[in-house]
Order: sequence, then structure tokens, then C-alpha cells
Amino acid sequence: MTWPGIQPTGTPHIGNYVSAISNWVKLQQRYPNNVLLSIVDLHSITVPQSKDELRKNILNMAACLLGCGVDPAKTILFQQSMVPYHTELAWILSCLCTLPRIEKLAQWKDKKSKVKEPSVGLLTYPILQAADIMLYKSTLVPVGEDQTQHIELTRDLARAFNRVHGVVFPDCKMLAGEVSKIRSLRNPLVKMSKSEANEKSRINLTDTPDEIREKIKKAVTDLTSEVTYDPDNRPGVSNLIEIHLALSDLSVDEVVEESYLQAEDTGIYKQRLAQVIIDKLAPIRQQILQYQADPGYLAQVLQAGAERASAIAEQTMAEVRLMVGHR
Repeated sequence: MTWPGIQPTGTPHIGNYVSAISNWVKLQQRYPNNVLLSIVDLHSITVPQSKDELRKNILNMAACLLGCGVDPAKTILFQQSMVPYHTELAWILSCLCTLPRIEKLAQWKDKKSKVKEPSVGLLTYPILQAADIMLYKSTLVPVGEDQTQHIELTRDLARAFNRVHGVVFPDCKMLAGEVSKIRSLRNPLVKMSKSEANEKSRINLTDTPDEIREKIKKAVTDLTSEVTYDPDNRPGVSNLIEIHLALSDLSVDEVVEESYLQAEDTGIYKQRLAQVIIDKLAPIRQQILQYQADPGYLAQVLQAGAERASAIAEQTMAEVRLMVGHR
């Protein structure tokens, strides 16, 4: 089994698409009916939000995933909280994890520094993430490099359970994506993020052509007009080229050469890149808007996916309970 998950917080952006979602669509072709794609709403409530906002975000994320090509006939697409075994396994795993082990995770150190009084949920959500993976005995987990420590924790917890209670869980490994992470249009030193307050820092999959043109026009570059690829010294322009590469079959040399032959400066190149993005996202945006207009269908897809996921999870938990001694 392959397990990716995504939080229902805002609309996915172009970075989410090229580094994660498009790869998940490829995985469903390679492993039909063996990919579990979870909208992890339990993780998302580590950040306070109203119930109406959360429900809207869950359905919006489902619409975006379907619009990008996720096929519920090939991928088990479901809402995490609709399968209660996730939290049951997370509790059992939390009893195998020490406080020093969880506190040394880099993301915990980063997140707690941004919150005045961090919650226990914010501290322990990596254990829930481990449960998400282990519940389906997933062996491949397509995540970014920033999740390396969490996958290591998952492996540690699987081995701890197998050692203490009996062998149930296989080892899992990271499945690296084919595209490097896309960076913020306003600060090319950090990755593009759904949670960034500045809307101009990202291109959402539902942005209009005018919005895309404006955001690319305002993207941070530098005072050099020539289009060159130099991530260390010219991160802004290099980020735009990486977006171009991710949405085309071109190489870095081909993008730079094409710009040179057309005598483009960065301003003119931005206009051409904006059109490349618009052309790529147009059919995706159209599909997303169609799915968003039918929340009843989205709810049906998530319900059907939860039933399929529950059938797998129930078998795992039967083994876990037997090993732990709960029955």
C-alpha cells in the first residue's frame, strides 16, 4: 500500500500540484487500488478553525484532488476522521514513544516557537501521522524531504510495536517526488505555502488568468535583467524557471536558450511564463470548479472511500488488539 495525505487548509497551489498531487496521480496508474489518499482533517485542527470552515475546506480539497486527476475508482480517497481506527492506533503508539523522542523533531521546535501556548496535539501529531501510515501497512510514503524525521519516527514506532507486542507492521520507506519544491513568489528562500498570509506568494490552482499574470509580474527577482539559472545567487529567477520546468518537458538549458533567442529580459519572460501556467492550469481549474458545484457528489466519494479504507484498517486493528491484549 502507498499512503499520501494532505491537510484541508486552503486551496492547493502550484507547488502542491507539481511536487505532490501530480505524482499521486501517476502512482494510481502504477498501483491501481493500492493508493490510499487521505484528507487529514484531524491534523488540520491543530490550527483553530470553525466547523463550517473545516467542512468547506474538506470538500474543497476533495474537489481539487479530483480536478487534478485523482480517480476514486483507482485511488481510495477518504476523509481521515471518518475512519476512527486512526486515533485508536495513535494512542497505542503514543504509549511506545518517549517525550524526548518526539520533542527533538525539527518541525516541533519550529512550530512551538510560533505559538504562545502550543497544544499537546501539535506535539503529538507525528504519532498520528505514523498511525495513518501503519494502519494500512503502507510500505511506500510519497512525502517531501521535510518529512524525513517523521518517516524515521514511523519506522521506529513500527519496530517498537513489533518488538514489544509481536510482528504486525512492515518497514516503510519514503518515495521521493520527481520535482524539487517550488518556492514562494515573494520570498524565494522559503517554499511556497498554503498558510502564508500573502496571497501573492503562491499561485492557487483556482486562480484566474488575470490573478496568475499579476502574481508572476510581482514575483521577486533581482536587478539583473538577463534570464539565467543560478539558484544560489539568483533564487527568484531560478524559482520561476523551476516552475516552468515543472509544467513543461523542457530542460534548464532549453528554457534559458529560448529566452536568450527571444531577447527577453526577466519582465518579458514573466509574461511568457504566466501564459505557460495559465494554459496548464486552465483545464484543471475548470474541473475543480465543476466538482465544487456538486458538494453532494464530493460527500459520496469521501464516504465510499472511508468504507474501503475502514475495511483495511479494521483488519489491522484486529491484529493490533490481539497482540496488545485488548481481546
